[in-house]
Amino acid sequence: MAELTHRSRRVPLPRPWGPDVTHVHVVATRVTSSAGVGHGFSWTPRAGAGAIAGMLDEFGAALAEPLDPAPVWDRLWADAHEAGGGGVTTMALAGVDIALWDLRGRAEGRSLVDLLGRRHTAVPVYGSGVNLHYPVEDLVAQARRMVAAGYAGVKIKVGLPDLASDIARVAAVRSAIGEDVALMVDANQRWDLPTALRAVSALAEFRPYWLEEPLRADDLRAHAELRRRCPFPIALGENLHTAYQFREAILLGACDIIQPNVVRVGGITPFLRIAELARALGVGVAPHLLPDLSGQLALTLPGPVWVEEVEDASFAALDVLSAPSGVEVKEGRLTADTGPGHGLRFHWLDSDTRTPVPSAASSPPLLADHP
Repeated sequence: MAELTHRSRRVPLPRPWGPDVTHVHVVATRVTSSAGVGHGFSWTPRAGAGAIAGMLDEFGAALAEPLDPAPVWDRLWADAHEAGGGGVTTMALAGVDIALWDLRGRAEGRSLVDLLGRRHTAVPVYGSGVNLHYPVEDLVAQARRMVAAGYAGVKIKVGLPDLASDIARVAAVRSAIGEDVALMVDANQRWDLPTALRAVSALAEFRPYWLEEPLRADDLRAHAELRRRCPFPIALGENLHTAYQFREAILLGACDIIQPNVVRVGGITPFLRIAELARALGVGVAPHLLPDLSGQLALTLPGPVWVEEVEDASFAALDVLSAPSGVEVKEGRLTADTGPGHGLRFHWLDSDTRTPVPSAASSPPLLADHP
């Protein structure tokens, strides 16, 4: 009989992401079965932690052995789809799926990276900041810290009401980091298409490595129109939730690089499917946030891949782990030596012995195959 336990924490950010984002919510999960124990998590900066916990209760009641991650994911997603194909549904599913992959790795005595197939010994990391509210001098100081730490890329936010202020901030950072460091620019969905078209013309002289999420993430056709007229790459995907959405984005020509967030897409199982879709259709992959796990997945992907580390926002930096995971960023490169599984244990659940949510005695029938 499989059992699912979960507990949430509101974790303060050492460097707030704005006046309204001073904390993130981490929902630690644990699956206990006849094969052993696996740990996972869900995560959200602002919205949905309570709803995720509610969905996890439903998934726990439906969880039954055998616990092979992909078939379990397909069944749970199909059963829960009427509540929404993405969003809370997939974010809660991530808590189950990540735990099942950890359980499998621990049962087989292999790290997650080696279980999936290690392709890289290390991957490059770019330094990132949620810094639109920073005064320009603090923004420049952050960028310089990242370069000094060995990052070969730096990402900053744009999207102020005054486009001229955005351009001045980009110019200041480019001047501070030099011409040899990649400069990523992230608008976080703040522009409409006319504003974005004006912005890309003004940004071109600073040679952005990519422009991220310039428009509302759901508006893929507008992204495609912008990409046709933009002289540098477009990246998006942190707010897409299903393989269908990623497929549409790629086939519409909306982006050059996709950025799946391993929690928002529903865990490791769909993340790997989305990455394979990108490989087959010829676009790049740069996982969004959560380097403690995204970095492990990046080590298994073919071809070049960047990993994002927001300053002082990794699980290690937030001091939420009960022991070091084995994931390390040093001189701008990420490595992983986690032991069996993924190595992520959250201190408020790792030693918890409360009664878990009981699972069903048997699984309901698989309704359909879904990517």
